[in-house]
Amino acid sequence: MALEQTVHQPTVLRINGAELQLALDTRATLLDVLREQLDLTGAKKGCDHGQCGACTVLLDGRRANACLLLAVTLDGIDIVTIEGLGADGAPHPLQEAFVEHDAFQCGYCTPGQICSAAGVLNEAGAEGLELDDDEIRERMSGNLCRCGAYVNIVAAIAEVAR
Repeated sequence: MALEQTVHQPTVLRINGAELQLALDTRATLLDVLREQLDLTGAKKGCDHGQCGACTVLLDGRRANACLLLAVTLDGIDIVTIEGLGADGAPHPLQEAFVEHDAFQCGYCTPGQICSAAGVLNEAGAEGLELDDDEIRERMSGNLCRCGAYVNIVAAIAEVAR
């Protein structure tokens, strides 16, 4: 039986403000490209089915599960990972708040939680919505934390939201 030939598509991805010209396997997910080709390992491979949120990144400011996206489809979209969330070498206010509120234990889900929270803040701002704790919990429900740091995660996000 002959093996199928891998097709590589020339693609320009804009990741964390840098434009990268890549030859991508048409079957490669954004998560695999980030981790295996670009050594951006903040986004984690949790369930690989879009159910845990460990791989959450921002696409044009909106939350997305990198494990479900084919990288070749993202030409022209601004992709931000946890590594690119801060500005000018300074951490993002959410990163600082997560530390201040001890909103992580093992840290595995933390990058996805923070990227998702940044998306939640972007969405709330676009909708003119003030986020209370219940709204934060609802909007963050796609991100799982096996350590159970939810109370502190909500407190960190609420601090930045206000």
